[in-house]
Amino acid sequence: MARRGKGLSFYRRRKKISSALIREVFSWVFGILAAIFIASVVVFFFGMTTKVVGVSMEPTLYSGQKIFVDRFRYVLSSPKKGDVVVFLPNGNENAHYYVKRVVATPGDHLIIRDGTLFVNGIESEWVTEYIADPGIAFNELTLGNGEYFCVGDNPANSEDSRSANIGPVKDSDIIGKAWFRTKCEEQGMGFIK
Repeated sequence: MARRGKGLSFYRRRKKISSALIREVFSWVFGILAAIFIASVVVFFFGMTTKVVGVSMEPTLYSGQKIFVDRFRYVLSSPKKGDVVVFLPNGNENAHYYVKRVVATPGDHLIIRDGTLFVNGIESEWVTEYIADPGIAFNELTLGNGEYFCVGDNPANSEDSRSANIGPVKDSDIIGKAWFRTKCEEQGMGFIK
């Protein structure tokens, strides 16, 4: 008697997909979708992106460079000297976002004399370039409660708090702190100092 099963067989066993593998795939898909959702919610409610307009912040930031703005930080604290902030001048919703560095905070006395910014009688560590146009800081200013004096890192090409049409920036006009920049031709991505 001949045994069946030997010889050619065109029947192949189907491979079974285990339920453990299916659970693993679904857990990865769910994890990725949950991470995307959480990141989107965090950016929508607590952050935003904007582009730098002009050369006023060079060499820290370049025109057209995209930056991420932390809108939540100043709900819990106040801007500090050296922070790069994003604001709307005088709360003007129709203006583009200004990106400048805070050089003086509420209660500070400041003056620009002989091209140098002095804050509370001491030369500012944040503005080291010669300032040809002192603007409203030609005479000593004392910042009121909730007022910040903001200047671009490239003061020769910056419209900032020295301009009469901008002046000291009110804390209510500050959108948030610029904290991360995207890559541009001149520099890589990274946190803003």
